[in-house]
This record gives sequence, structure tokens and C-alpha cells, in this order.
Amino acid sequence: MEIVCIDKQTFEELRERFCKLEEKVTRMCRPMEDLGLKKWLDNQEVCEVLRISKKTLQVYRDKGILPYSRIKHKIFFKTEDVHKLLESNYHHLKREL
Repeated sequence: MEIVCIDKQTFEELRERFCKLEEKVTRMCRPMEDLGLKKWLDNQEVCEVLRISKKTLQVYRDKGILPYSRIKHKIFFKTEDVHKLLESNYHHLKREL
């Protein structure tokens, strides 16, 4: 085993650099914070949730039934808007006794 001696100032500089490196690696490895992006669904996800075809979803967009956001050629929907569409079309079961 070899022992290396360094002065205190050099040791503190190395320790500080190592701590900064550790912080960077931790930030890179940690899952991205939500930033509200989990609230958005793409075409395929909306079709799966509503159990409709892509053509039907396009009709909903064209008629203004379901609001959306477009970035280049990609379309996104807010989960709240999909939920509102489902709620607005909900029909209570009326039972007569």
C-alpha cells in the first residue's frame, strides 16, 4: 500500500471538485421533474383512453370537441380536457322501481 501526502489546501480543492462532480452526476441521473408535462397525452394515448380511432380523434379536433396543442407535426392533448370530454358525455343510469 502506498501513502500519498498532499497539503490541506490541495485536498480541500480536490474535495470541492469531487462534490461538484457528484452534484452534476446526481442531477443527470435523477428522473426529470414533471414540469407539468405528464399532463399531456399524444394521439395514440388519447385513442387508447377513449377507445377511438385516429380518424375519430381527428374529427374531434376538427370540430373543436377536444382542444389540442401542435408542435411541428406532433399533437398533444391535456389529460384534463380528455377527462372533461368524458364527464360532459356521461349519462346517469335511470332506474325505475
